Amino acid sequence: MRFVTVSGPPSSGKTAVILKTVESLRQRGLKAGVVKFDCLYTDDDKLYEQKGIPVKKGLSGALCPDHYFVSNVSESFEWGKKQGIDILISESAGLCNRCSPHIKEILAVCVIDNLSGINTPKKIGPMLKSADIVVITKGDIVSQAEREVFASRVATVNPTASIMHVNGITGQGAFELSTLFADEKTETETLDGKSLRFSMPSALCSYCLGEKRIGAKYQMGNVRKMDVDNG
Repeated sequence: MRFVTVSGPPSSGKTAVILKTVESLRQRGLKAGVVKFDCLYTDDDKLYEQKGIPVKKGLSGALCPDHYFVSNVSESFEWGKKQGIDILISESAGLCNRCSPHIKEILAVCVIDNLSGINTPKKIGPMLKSADIVVITKGDIVSQAEREVFASRVATVNPTASIMHVNGITGQGAFELSTLFADEKTETETLDGKSLRFSMPSALCSYCLGEKRIGAKYQMGNVRKMDVDNG
């Protein structure tokens, strides 16, 4: 089975892009499924179900969504194999911009939208910097000049990625994206033992473990303080 990781900021259009891409994959005779990782709530799984797309949903709750992803992606992959899926797509939102779900030797896609701000590509971090493909959405809402400047900023951050413009509403560009998915011939037997492309934060602070009280005496573990007295 082939596996593709799709990540990007919340509301960048990931689900819409995946829906249109899966539609194009079906026209090629390929069966695609989706594993949706989110934080507190999502009903995107219902959108996939309405289109007859096999889907599993996982909510991380109080955990970091990307840490939750890594803890469950291997089992999700095995679920996809049991479903007889040709291409399994994972969808996750990088909420902290420091984590990334991308895996070595697995096709990695980052979805980012033109409306997020001209400096957003510099803020997103490894889920954009380590992606093989960067999909830019909502290009129909901005001018051609704005699209070109935004794409240029993306290319500056990740000069090796293929940059594609996809409209999640009309589907324009989805066929071309599905071509890259379909051309990815690497079959994966298991994710066990594979490595992330970028390490996630490994240290914990007291707030990660449930502390709610504010103040230095309640802060333990990995704590970084601002120098507010200088500059």
